[in-house]
Formats: sequence, C-alpha cells, structure tokens
Amino acid sequence: MVPVLDASALLAHLRDEPGADVVAEAIAGGAVISTVNLAEVFSRSADRGADPANLAATLTNSGLLDGAITVEPFTAADAIDAGRLRSVTRDAGLSLGDRACLALARRLDAPAVTADTAWLGVAHDVELRYIR
Repeated sequence: MVPVLDASALLAHLRDEPGADVVAEAIAGGAVISTVNLAEVFSRSADRGADPANLAATLTNSGLLDGAITVEPFTAADAIDAGRLRSVTRDAGLSLGDRACLALARRLDAPAVTADTAWLGVAHDVELRYIR
C-alpha cells in the first residue's frame, strides 16, 4: 500500500525532526500527498519567511515532488468525505488538512503517515503510521 503523507510528516522529513526516518521509509515506498496537505507545507514555509515557490522548485529538482512523492488532487469526493469527518474529528481538533489526508487515505485504502497524536482516537477506520 502506498502511504499518504500528512503535512506534519513531510515537514518532519524536511526539517530532519524526530520521525524523519520513518517518513523517509514511506517516501521510499512511493508516498502520496494531497494538494491540500502540500499547500499546508508551503504555508508553513511562508510562515518561516521562505518563498513557497522556491521550496516547490527545490522539492521538484531533488526528485521528491512529483517524483518520489506523488501529488494527488483533492477531489469533490474527498471534499465530501472531509466534510463528513468534521463531526467525528471536531473534538480532537483535526484541521481541514488533517481531514483531507484522512479522506485521501480512505479513498486509496492506504495508511496515513502523521506526527499528529490527535488522530489516534478518531481515525479508527484508517491505518495510522505515527512517526514519533
């Protein structure tokens, strides 16, 4: 099964944070990421003063983006699923990005790779690979 990366997982990999090795294994296995989660990665880089376009170029030129990591579109069906997940994930504080990752993992029947412990109690129908 191709693992689905949450933004937190890709950020841990890019920043060489704890769990980066787990994410590297997922990437080596042909990981995918939702366009929503990729936008979150770019937003976090902008928060740190970086230009998201430069990060995109770096990731593409290194073979990560659209190479080792396939970017999957956030479909209308994913949007509906993410909306349905809102009621069962609200109390845990899951964001739209979190739910987008879960929706993609559900669509692909694949495990979700995350650093976010809040998922542990609410993502019972998706295999989780917690990186820390």
